Amino acid sequence: MEAKPKILAFAGSARERSYNKMLVRIAAAGARRAGAEVTMADLRDFPMPIYDGDLESRDGIPANALKFRHLMMAHQGLLIASPEYNSSITPLLKNTIDWISRPVGGEDGLAPFRNKVATLLSASPGGFGGLRGLVHLRAILGNIGVIVLPDQLAVAKAHEAFQPEGTLTDPKQHAAVEALGANLAATLAKLHGQTLMPEPEERRHDLSRIG
Repeated sequence: MEAKPKILAFAGSARERSYNKMLVRIAAAGARRAGAEVTMADLRDFPMPIYDGDLESRDGIPANALKFRHLMMAHQGLLIASPEYNSSITPLLKNTIDWISRPVGGEDGLAPFRNKVATLLSASPGGFGGLRGLVHLRAILGNIGVIVLPDQLAVAKAHEAFQPEGTLTDPKQHAAVEALGANLAATLAKLHGQTLMPEPEERRHDLSRIG
């Protein structure tokens, strides 16, 4: 049996009740239902100091940067939900990218990013839903070798958009987020010659209740 497409999903926020964490979980559920293997990661579990060249020269790459780099290397696709801070991406997400892109043991620093396929999402209390930040993230990822799919989604007025359990109030919007995850899974399957095996119907119902 051929391997499933492997997707790493995470948000660019450390906040426990982050809207973007809830959003990326919905997209991840869609990818799983489409037959992909999805790993959820929380950047809070990989704390890293602010990138400093002198620190790198003295102490090397932080252990958590190496762990997250290894995690990225093990996956073919990325689902990223990125908050918008002052019209750009979060310092947390940018710092993570900066550390992970450093060369390790003679290996290309951009190896974790090259030829990865990514889908981007965002959620924000503002009226644009974080779209301005996604412009920056798309440019950064594209410049370091990631294939960023054109379809994306931004959830505006996020403080009103989510139910307490993490689902989106608007069922059409919820389905659209799931569809982005499914589309990433399908794209990876085509690129890597893999066969998607959607989850059984009863499992789909279970996940839909979880959101």
